[in-house]
This record gives sequence, C-alpha cells and structure tokens, in this order.
Amino acid sequence: MVRIAFRMRVHHGRQAEYERRHNPICDELRDTLLRHGVCSYSIFLDPETDDLFAYAEVDSQSRWEAIAATEVCRRWWHAMREIMPSHDDDSPVSRTLREVFHLERPAGVSGRSVDRPCDDRVA
Repeated sequence: MVRIAFRMRVHHGRQAEYERRHNPICDELRDTLLRHGVCSYSIFLDPETDDLFAYAEVDSQSRWEAIAATEVCRRWWHAMREIMPSHDDDSPVSRTLREVFHLERPAGVSGRSVDRPCDDRVA
C-alpha cells in the first residue's frame, strides 16, 4: 500500500462549486479510481485559504499515475479547470507532500493507551 498526499487550490469564491462537484463524484470517475487500485481517497478544504489537501491510499504508484491517462480523468480535469488553477494539459496545479510520520495500529492491538515515556527526542 502506498500513501499519497498532495496540495491543490480552488479559486476564491468557488469552494461551494468544488464541493458540489465532489458530492458525489460521477460513477465513471469513482469506478476508474477503484479499478486503478485506489483503496481510500479524501480531499480536505481549508476555507480560509482555499487550499485543498488530498490523501489517497493506493495499491501502487504506477497504478495511481495511470489514472491521469484515462479519458474520464482528462474530462474531469477539463471540467474542473474553471474552478481551480490548472496546467495547459488541464491537470490541476498540485504539490506532492513527503510523508514524515505515519502511525498505524498493529493488528490485534486494542485502542487503549499504554503508558510509555517519551525518550530524549522530545524536549
């Protein structure tokens, strides 16, 4: 499983339209994402800055990248370019984020807190 995070932006005053177009996304786009190994995909909006934060869990980086070549993705990008910054090929302007921390509960471990002191890495 690969975790992918990136930032985009919606044009000021177009937040409601961005949300409307995503609730729900069209079946064809949803099916394409799932067929390309997307297990989970969320987009968060910061209403004060118009920034979007996207997070996806996918089977592989290559399958994720292949989505961009699909006809449905290209049509989606073209339709979205009027409400968000986009490149000449209609793809949204985005910045990939590098993961610096990840915590996942091991299988079979309860959600209870365990008292463990932090070491000297925490000041």
